[in-house]
Order: sequence, then C-alpha cells, then structure tokens
Amino acid sequence: MRFLDLAATSAAVTATSGRRAKVELLAAALRGLDPAEITAGAAFLAGELRQRQTGVGYASLRELPPPATEPTLTVRDVDGAVAGLSAVSGAGSQARRRALLGNLFARATADEQHMLVGLFSGELRQGAQAGLLADAVARAAEVPLPLVRRALLLAGDLRAVAEAALTGGAGALGEFALRVGRPLAPMLAQSAPSVDEALAATGMPAVVDVKLDGIRIQVHRSGEDIGVYTRSLDDITARVPEVVAAVRALPAREIVLDGEAIALDATGRPRPFQETASRAATRGARRRVTASTTGATPAADGVLAAAGTTGATVLTPYFFDLLHLDGTDLLDAPGRDRWAALAATVDAPLIVGRLNVDGVDQASEAFAAALDAGQEGIVVKAPDAPYDAGRRGAAWIKVKPRHTLDLVVLAVEWGSGRRTGWLSNLHLGARDPETGGFVMLGKTFKGLTDELLRWQTERFLELAVERGDWVVRVRPEQVVEIAFDGVQSSPRYPGGVALRFARVLRYRDDKTAAEADTIDTVRALHAGRTG
Repeated sequence: MRFLDLAATSAAVTATSGRRAKVELLAAALRGLDPAEITAGAAFLAGELRQRQTGVGYASLRELPPPATEPTLTVRDVDGAVAGLSAVSGAGSQARRRALLGNLFARATADEQHMLVGLFSGELRQGAQAGLLADAVARAAEVPLPLVRRALLLAGDLRAVAEAALTGGAGALGEFALRVGRPLAPMLAQSAPSVDEALAATGMPAVVDVKLDGIRIQVHRSGEDIGVYTRSLDDITARVPEVVAAVRALPAREIVLDGEAIALDATGRPRPFQETASRAATRGARRRVTASTTGATPAADGVLAAAGTTGATVLTPYFFDLLHLDGTDLLDAPGRDRWAALAATVDAPLIVGRLNVDGVDQASEAFAAALDAGQEGIVVKAPDAPYDAGRRGAAWIKVKPRHTLDLVVLAVEWGSGRRTGWLSNLHLGARDPETGGFVMLGKTFKGLTDELLRWQTERFLELAVERGDWVVRVRPEQVVEIAFDGVQSSPRYPGGVALRFARVLRYRDDKTAAEADTIDTVRALHAGRTG
C-alpha cells in the first residue's frame, strides 16, 4: 500500500466526527494492506511506530527537507526506514541518523511528511483510539467484535491481533489466551477525587489497597523461566534480579502475578519515584546496596540478596493480584478468589497493604495511613469483579491527593495532528524570588479543550516575543493553574526538578505573574516538606 493512502486515511479520520464513519475508513485501509504490511500499517493507524526507540526527537523534526512532489513511499518503505533509524548506534550515530531521517522525509510528500512528524513525535491526534481500531479490525476481517476485543486484552498488542484477524480470521483470534511468559495488558483503575466517590462506584463491602509510588510490574514464571514486564509490556527481567529472586522462592511452578516494584529507604518509606523509575530503566549497577533488614521470609530475603549482586538500588516487589496459578487461569474469577489464592501462595511481606472495608470511615483511615507512609494513595476495589485485562473499569478506583500550582507560561509549541494550527504544548515556569525570573518545570498539553486551544493561541500570539516554526516564546505574564501527581528530579531543566503528569486545570486571569508559585515551593514539595 502507498503510504500516501494511509496518510489520507489518517487525515480523513481526523476530519470525521462520527464513530461509525471513522471505523469504516480505518477498516478500508486495513483491508488494503498487504499481509506483510499489516503489523506496521495497524501501528501507523494507531498513531504509533512499531519500533519503540528511534532516537528521533523534537529537535530532529525542526529542519526538514522540502517535500517530494510525487508519492513513491509504501508502508513497507516507511517501516523499513524507521527500523534502520532505530538500529543506528555507536560513534557518528547522530550524523547517520540525521542523514537517514532526511532521506525518508525527502521522499515524502507534504501530506506524508505531516503524518511522519505525528508518528515520530507521538502526537498524531487523529481520534483512532484502540477501541475504534478494534472495531475496524473486526469489520475488515469480518469476524465478531467480542473475539477481537478478547484477543486484544490477552495479547496486549493491537498490531498482533490485527495481523491474526486479517490473515487467519476467527480461528487465529481464538488462539489468543493467557500464556505464561507472554505479558498481557494490565487492568487499570479509574480515578475519583474522594474516598466517598470511589466507594459509591465500587459499592460496599470493598477492598482497599495501598497505592504504591512505584512502577507496575507483571511477573510470569514457568518452571525456572521468569519474566518481569512493565505496564507498557517492556521486558525488564535482567534489570531486576531481586524481583526474579522473590518469585523464584515461591511454591509455584507456573504463576502470573500483578504488582508494583518500589525503592524503599531503611525505614521502609518510598524513595523518590525517579530512583525507582531510573533503576528499572537502566541496566548498569552503580552503587552497593545497604539495608537494615532482610525480611522474614525466603522470598523477602531473596530480594536483597539478589540486589546485592548488582550493587544497585533495591526494588522490592509487592503483589496485589494473581492471574494464573499452576495451570489454572484466574482472569475471570472474582477478585476475592484471586486474592485468596494470592495470600495462600505469596509471602505476606510481599503482598501490598490491603484492608476489607464496609464503610467510608474505614476507607478514609486507610487513605490517611497510606499518605502518612509516603505512598500515592489507595485503590478501592470491588471484590466480586473479574480481572478486566487492558480496561479501565469501575471495579478499581484510585484515590490520590491532587497537588496544584499556579505557574507562568514561558513558551508554547505549535500543535500537530488534531491540534495543527493551534498553539498547544505549554512550557511551564515557577517564579524565582531571588532573580525575579522564572524556572522551567516541564511541558504539557494535557487537559486542553478545543475552546482553550483557540483561546490560548490568540492570547500567546499577543504575548509573543519570538515566533519560531516550532516554538513561540512569550512574555511571562499568563498564569495557569496546573494539577500534577508529584515532583521528581530532572537534569533536563535548570531547576533540577520537574512535574509528574502535569495537566491544565484553568487559566488564572485573577493572578499576575508576580503572584505565581515559587521554585522554592516546588522544591519543598519534592523534598516532602509540604502538600
């Protein structure tokens, strides 16, 4: 298939408001793909690249060659070019990657370049979410939609499901099952602003889990083979020997566990989130591990013993669900049965803090205790619900305290995809009382409605002091209220800190920049002294 045809489909989906019409457009494109192109084509339609790491960032997309006048690229050509980019490494890699990227864009027409920028930047906002694409796969392959959805939940990979459906039909989809060793999309939690509202959604009695400030892990064991996977299904087994050791000590031959891994200090309180995240993201061991206790069970002892061989920060696993045990799938079992099996299989010190509640007061006390322990909050769970892989349903509801700051917009980036033509991504700064200037804390376009995008485009063009093709720098006058989940260390920004999961709440025309929150306040939040 010509890549231009896929780009045209993406543009048409963006311009179409009706769900059924979007599905028809996507299905037609899927039917037009050659079998060897299905995996890449499905990824492109989802706004993704098959290759998770390409080495191409925003800076690489600022200066592009003129577009081609005639389309010559196929879907396979683009996928091959991206694969080549992702394989570049070693001395001179930056120059080679720049040359490969320039060659790809030089062969692309204007419409194709537009789609490529969206794919490389991860901002192809065309409205083709996983749900729509699942519908389109079912339509294109002429198979029942429930089969596609079930396969997607178990595989966690829309591209693989699309390829199976379009090449093998219902029979191939029926082969997808929970397979020990193959990670599946985890069950997710909705959010509620309060314990009361969480319980209203799940009903009572309920179960309250501590929400740890760690990284989501899914652990598969089949005999001596153990795999550890992240929420995004990345394999981090080699990086977390302590998690492997803990699971190896369990009395089970085949098991699939859902949980979190977290770095703790000697008192048992969580270390800053970035320490946990960076440990899971890096392979090298940098420093020796010390701890005041080794736990009371073989599995808990194995955590520190294994980590001690790497010299790295210890990540302790805590499990909250059991999906498979010695040949029996538990996905469709009610939570209470899965959790009972978990308690009978996993050492108590490695199970997340959990409380059965039948009233708001009990749940509120658990919420307060979790926060006092330095954790993120709680997850309220309905005990009769199955494990709804890959979905964010009402059976699990997370409650976290919400931090907000009034910050100043320092610059804005032009949007792409659905936000093309609007100023979108905000550069956020905190006031520095010592210099009178502002310290950048990060960027966000989360929470921006079409109405806000239109308003802020006009507003920031009025405040512009430097208009670039990518970034518009503005006078630091506009205050915006930002909600976020925490503050983490960051070498990317001059203040050394950045906001986690920042999102726009509203613009504050009632405040001047001189009344914005200071970098001292942000650093105090990072140190745990406020909030």
